[in-house]
Amino acid sequence: MTINTRVLYLFGSAAPPVFDVDQVIQQAQARGFDVCLGLTPTAARWLEPQLADLELLTGHPVRSEYKMPGEPDVWPKADVIAVAPATFNTVNSWALGLTREFVVGVVAEGIGKSIPTVAMPCVNRAYVQHRQFERSVAELRAMGVRVLYGEGGFTPNRPGQGRPKEYPWHLVLEAAEQLCQGA
Repeated sequence: MTINTRVLYLFGSAAPPVFDVDQVIQQAQARGFDVCLGLTPTAARWLEPQLADLELLTGHPVRSEYKMPGEPDVWPKADVIAVAPATFNTVNSWALGLTREFVVGVVAEGIGKSIPTVAMPCVNRAYVQHRQFERSVAELRAMGVRVLYGEGGFTPNRPGQGRPKEYPWHLVLEAAEQLCQGA
């Protein structure tokens, strides 16, 4: 049995690759991570039938909402955070500090707590034509987030021609390992 000593917060947004998150969790666990899964509200709704199984797989509650004030934290402290797939909304909200959603709030605060963080967008070419997206990617990088976008990361497809099974999850896990080693 592998003893997982490094804690990975894996945060997913509502993009088709999120349907493979169970496999990604298993791959992360095989790399020695104790995985805590957080989802945007829409991603949680998409994965509703699997949430109980995902909690069994991780050994932690799957979270998509903030806890109530005074409630104890149900997750161990993160050694590294991975945000993937990160949608247009998640990337822009995070870069702008709009923390209405739990996932965005944790990663925004994670920057201030110096928690090593990697993000990999999952957006189509139409979204990246919006000028705010490039500004948001640049802003996150300037704040120390490793954003796997463009060469060596996610490359956008044309609208309606996504290939979720080709989403390069391995790059996210490799980056998370590297960030843990460098911390």
